[in-house]
Amino acid sequence: MNRFIKNQIVIAGAVALLATTAAFAEGPTSYSQGDLYRPNELSLDMFGTASVGKYTIHHLSGERIRENTRLGAGLGGNFFFTKYLGIGADVYSENLTGAFIDSVSANVIFRLPLGSSGFAPYAFGGGGHQFDPADVWFAQFGTGMEYRFTPNIGAFLDGRMVFPNETKYFGVVRLGLRFPF
Repeated sequence: MNRFIKNQIVIAGAVALLATTAAFAEGPTSYSQGDLYRPNELSLDMFGTASVGKYTIHHLSGERIRENTRLGAGLGGNFFFTKYLGIGADVYSENLTGAFIDSVSANVIFRLPLGSSGFAPYAFGGGGHQFDPADVWFAQFGTGMEYRFTPNIGAFLDGRMVFPNETKYFGVVRLGLRFPF
């Protein structure tokens, strides 16, 4: 694992620890599970990424995944107009040798909170621009799952297929923390 990724993981962990500490420092709070996902909700995301190319997707094996996966880190933001429908944007980088930002994208997001469980599966679609390793435009779609620990702290995991206009398609998985407010 390269030094940049290790530093990003340490920074993400420190921010998560500070956010959690701040949430619990306020003392006991009262909220209903129904308030975990709200309309007019703005959230910030911090995440790690793992991407694999078309060949690896079609010929999955542990060895190919270990050898061909590119790791990265990124930031994003989302705004939900209703409890179920929102928009989001994110940026991430997989290396420090090329462009500082490797990819930027925007999506329309549909989520479906599952009662008071804290879980909300979601689907999204949109597009964006990749700067490194190739300079291309792309379309994408994906699905994911979020879990809210509190109304202001959640974790998410999602996967997307990315279809660039001039290169082979690839897949990206994100795992991260979400801070709604």
